[in-house]
Amino acid sequence: MRNHVSVWSRKARPPVIDRFLSPPRPFSPSALFGKPLSVMSEQRVSGILLHPTSLPGGHGIGDMGPAARHFLQQLQAAGQVIWQILPLAPTSLGNSPYSALSSFAGNPLLISFDDLVADGLAAPALLANLPDNAAPRVDYDRVARAKLEALDLVATAFLKRRQEDELWSDFELFCAHHDAEWLAEYALYTVLKARHGGAAWMDWNTAYATRDPLAIEEAQEALSHEIAKIKVQQFLFFRQWMRLKEDANGRGIRIMGDIPIFVAGDSADVWSRRDLFELDENGRPLVVAGVPPDYFSATGQRWGNPLYRWPAHRDEGFAWWCRRIHRTLETVDLVRIDHFRGFESYWEIPATEETAINGRWAPAPGYELFQALLDTCGPLPIVAEDLGIITPAVEKLRDHFGFPGMRVLPFEWGEDFNPAHYDPNRYSANSVFYTGTHDNDTIMGWFRSLGGHDSERGRTILAYLGSDGWAPQWDFIRFALGVNSTMTITPLQDLLGLGSDARMNIPGQPDGNWGWRLQAEMLTDGHLSYLRQLTQAAGRLGEGI
Repeated sequence: MRNHVSVWSRKARPPVIDRFLSPPRPFSPSALFGKPLSVMSEQRVSGILLHPTSLPGGHGIGDMGPAARHFLQQLQAAGQVIWQILPLAPTSLGNSPYSALSSFAGNPLLISFDDLVADGLAAPALLANLPDNAAPRVDYDRVARAKLEALDLVATAFLKRRQEDELWSDFELFCAHHDAEWLAEYALYTVLKARHGGAAWMDWNTAYATRDPLAIEEAQEALSHEIAKIKVQQFLFFRQWMRLKEDANGRGIRIMGDIPIFVAGDSADVWSRRDLFELDENGRPLVVAGVPPDYFSATGQRWGNPLYRWPAHRDEGFAWWCRRIHRTLETVDLVRIDHFRGFESYWEIPATEETAINGRWAPAPGYELFQALLDTCGPLPIVAEDLGIITPAVEKLRDHFGFPGMRVLPFEWGEDFNPAHYDPNRYSANSVFYTGTHDNDTIMGWFRSLGGHDSERGRTILAYLGSDGWAPQWDFIRFALGVNSTMTITPLQDLLGLGSDARMNIPGQPDGNWGWRLQAEMLTDGHLSYLRQLTQAAGRLGEGI
């Protein structure tokens, strides 16, 4: 059955996907403040999906330190040229990177203390108070308490540096570049939130919640030292991240980031720009985001994010969105935009409704928005997450701008996979093919949910793959590498053949998500060598790209 997969396809493809893959230019310190790298190439490629929190080491949570650099070496050894991550933003309730305190800031929990110590920015004794590295899952509460307390000490010491110090000059340059755009507001928001016991900004003292100018000015002065410490944390985050990105690009690896379409109501974004969101006079949403009832849920999904006041965005030429996209593309090489269909129309739910049943489709200014982004940011290395209820109008918007869409193997095959009705060459080259995403069950978890080896459906799948059933995950990966899509992405859990207990997220489940971690001994040289062989056989080997 393997001959059904055309692994050598070289169909013509739109230039947009070629932009993803160019040899990166040499890194310079100005990259911390400058334009994103160009990403053009003509090669079919593949990569791995793994969020940094899932890396080993890092004192209770994966970070941007030694384990991340080792993972880049492993990607290179396996011939992979894409590292896909989830949003890097600081998280709030539920620890979801898709419900962040800011669309612009970095998550301080990802700062590597091993690197801080190596750089002379933290005392080695601080490591003793951090969680150990043995836990198979992230204990977010414990990690946050320990790391944020230690970071407070690091930031306090940093602020005592002499101003002629070179690193201090870099810090001042960082603040000068980002203060007006997002940093000053985020730092003030973070300090005020802490002063209010972590409460959402809508429940703060009225003067702060409504941003009374005098109250804000007084807070900026009275809390200046605490605000400065938050700025130091962000400087250290992006200093480490850009160094890691430099390492990745130097190895020919591009990083694919992620942008949620909506933002959290309790965020610096909404607090600082209430005029851009559909809120009442108390700052609470009038309408919220979600999706309508479907096959998976009789009541739909009520996400609760405030919706955009699109006329206000249009009046300012979509400037907030332009800043958001530009900022993201300063830190990654290409970006997946979550829930792309919401740029054509979105499910608007009255905030008083407890479910998503009584919502309506409301139009979104997708054409105007993306044209404004093109005019401001130049070519857009965007992957459109076009899963779910996708209409011809959504496809037309995607194709108008040449954005590649996503194809996910379990969604494509469904529960009643019939090889006679399936063409593996059906996918546009201008697409990204996945064995799974962060929201999916693992590929082996999905296979077992269909009955696995002992079911008729399972045996049909194995026969189609030409699999002997010994390690079906490799046959799924081989299939994904062989499709016509120019890019193929495999979650690391699928590469390891892990079951449902290793999935990253179960949508609709409020707790227990985002905690899976790779143990260092799991990913072996054997995995890397065999993946490289499959990648080479599929014409996707990333050497020299």
